[in-house]
Amino acid sequence: MSDITTRPAALGDLPRLTEIYNHYVLNTSITFHARPLTTEQMAEWFEEHSDGGRHRLVVAVENDGDGNVIGYAGTGRFRPKEAYETTVETTIYCSPECTRRGVGTLLYRALFEFIAGEDINRVVAGVTLPNPASIALHERFGFRHVGTFTENGRKFGKYWDVGWFERPLKL
Repeated sequence: MSDITTRPAALGDLPRLTEIYNHYVLNTSITFHARPLTTEQMAEWFEEHSDGGRHRLVVAVENDGDGNVIGYAGTGRFRPKEAYETTVETTIYCSPECTRRGVGTLLYRALFEFIAGEDINRVVAGVTLPNPASIALHERFGFRHVGTFTENGRKFGKYWDVGWFERPLKL
């Protein structure tokens, strides 16, 4: 993995982040967006992660001379009510050609290091089921399954379950 590094996301990464995300929009049930997003539509989401606080966004970059972004992970607001402020929800996506290379592990390790000092009590993640690779990644980082919402998203003419996982920030 010495050929891959992580760093905070920069605005210039947004087109590549959008490209990675849209692959999953078009080809998988992993996200419940049904239509690709534009870079402009993703800009608001990106801005939520640029305050240097609890909502962070990190990217994995190949050290191949071009510095290609191959994945990203972030924390975002779980729900808008004030009492939820110390809970964040994670997101993580790797470019399809870079899955099963340890990029997700590298990204989550960097993300949890970046937020270690923040006023965060709980970290949650929703995983469209089935998704054994994502479940394994979350369990590797101390998440535990706390419940499943059944058939709560419809995509590709099918209803999907979402497993919910949580962990304290400090294990």
